[in-house]
Amino acid sequence: MTNVTFTLPSDTVGNATGGILLGDFNHWNQADGVVLEKQKNGDLKASLSLEAGKYYEYRYLLSDGRWVNDEYANPYTNAYGHFVDNCSLIVPAEVKKISKPQLTAQKADDLTKIEGIGKKIAELLVAQNICTFADLAHSQTETLQHILNEAGSRFKSYDPSTWAQQANFASEGQWEALKSFQLARKNAKKLS
Repeated sequence: MTNVTFTLPSDTVGNATGGILLGDFNHWNQADGVVLEKQKNGDLKASLSLEAGKYYEYRYLLSDGRWVNDEYANPYTNAYGHFVDNCSLIVPAEVKKISKPQLTAQKADDLTKIEGIGKKIAELLVAQNICTFADLAHSQTETLQHILNEAGSRFKSYDPSTWAQQANFASEGQWEALKSFQLARKNAKKLS
């Protein structure tokens, strides 16, 4: 288990006097909501132990009836059947705080250019600090499969075995080689 601290900044809290944290970890049950403690600076804060490597979705319900999201959450996930986005996270092995984004010197690449990676999977990878084509190119297939497995049953069927190879082409700017590789794979699938 990993201790995770959730912080909702005072400018989002506004006039609310308190609130609760709801998510997959308490089955979205308000009776089991994690009470947010008001800080001297007006922020609301709560800590809880979560299973390392597991994927969670969560939101805050404030005392004034507003549902709000963590502005620093990355990524957001559309709540199926509802017109809202939930905050989401995969808990790393050691977490000190989930309230502020990790700043990196490098800009993230569009990982959806890799065949087999859609927006949701790209968000899962970024949450595990696989943000660039170079990061992905150096990732082991076993590691990528573990991330997919831990994210839930809807991601387990994806095959990451060629993602590192494709990302290697992309990181070196070999876009034509990447297109040829992807086309060859599509043609092979049609024949099988």
